[in-house]
Amino acid sequence: MDVALFLNSPLSSSTLKLSKKLTHYTNFPSQSLPQKPTISIYNLSVSATLQNQQEKQPPLLLKDQEFEDYDKDETYGEVDKILGSRNASLPNGAQVMEYLIEWKDDHAPTWVPSEFIAQDVIAEYETPWWTAAKKADETALEKLLEANDGRDINAVDEDGRTALLFVSGLGSEQCVRLLAEAGADLDYRDSNGGLTALHMAAGYVKPGVVKELIGLGADPEVEDDKGRTPLDLAREILKVTPKLQFARRLGLESVINILEGEIFEYAEVQEIMEKRGKGDKVEYLIKWKDGEDNQWVKAGLVAEDLIKDFEAGLEYAVAECIVDSRESEGGKKEYLVKWTDIDEPTWEPEENVDPVLIQIFENDKKEVSS
Repeated sequence: MDVALFLNSPLSSSTLKLSKKLTHYTNFPSQSLPQKPTISIYNLSVSATLQNQQEKQPPLLLKDQEFEDYDKDETYGEVDKILGSRNASLPNGAQVMEYLIEWKDDHAPTWVPSEFIAQDVIAEYETPWWTAAKKADETALEKLLEANDGRDINAVDEDGRTALLFVSGLGSEQCVRLLAEAGADLDYRDSNGGLTALHMAAGYVKPGVVKELIGLGADPEVEDDKGRTPLDLAREILKVTPKLQFARRLGLESVINILEGEIFEYAEVQEIMEKRGKGDKVEYLIKWKDGEDNQWVKAGLVAEDLIKDFEAGLEYAVAECIVDSRESEGGKKEYLVKWTDIDEPTWEPEENVDPVLIQIFENDKKEVSS
């Protein structure tokens, strides 16, 4: 049985362990938020209206950009209808929607980038989808998905956001489940800041959706373009939320607790190895008993007794068992301890040996003598 032993003082048995290293967070900056729906993180106003009058320009295509099926120099007939859609990435990193067009002449159905399709044709196909997504209308979304019309579940709007990001920001757990079951990318990052569905749910204080997304397998450690995880974002917003906004603060604390519960786990510490940083940036390099890689952990997540002992210059070791005992010249009890990371056993005073080890040793002695 392996038991932790601290040579001069008892070692705290556990502390929070990070599954992955978390980034530091800074004061919450101004955030550019979607206009469809418009959701202000500061005032929580939510509007799910469509922007019908002003059309944004689609992503610029690369010069002489070639697409898989479509030849822009070829003459095609009149469009009959759109059969399906897909989100395509261009070599320059831009996202563009392509549509599978059924022609009225003899041309076979062809994938065509949105740049080359009349806006009214696209609108006829897309408007019902985005209306449902931006109103978090579960019934409408379900009907559209059941139509099985080849629609890309990860289709993006002008801001590079998918339907899942909108329903997450609006707090619809039902729509989140519906889209996830249909194959939505849970960790998709939009092109207007790198926000994921979890960022949207955390930023707009939707703890139910945060929990739902985590349960569905969303990664809580995906960072946005500013290097923030959803947890970082929620913490930043909480710092700037007035104390009088009780409900909002409680919601943010709930979001933070859910995300922390997913990112952190309890594990036993073998030793603190190093320290770095100053003030609220102090971190300690932790060596874990379970053999996981050493990790830098923020001071606030490390047990106070561990930090106190480290700062006092005390040493750690891990004992395997006690192999013998004796009385010292001063009449004090000493034990011969076998270590997991030291070749030779050493005699240690009773106060430096884990009581559990001593109890095991004494019980074994009694069994042998009887």
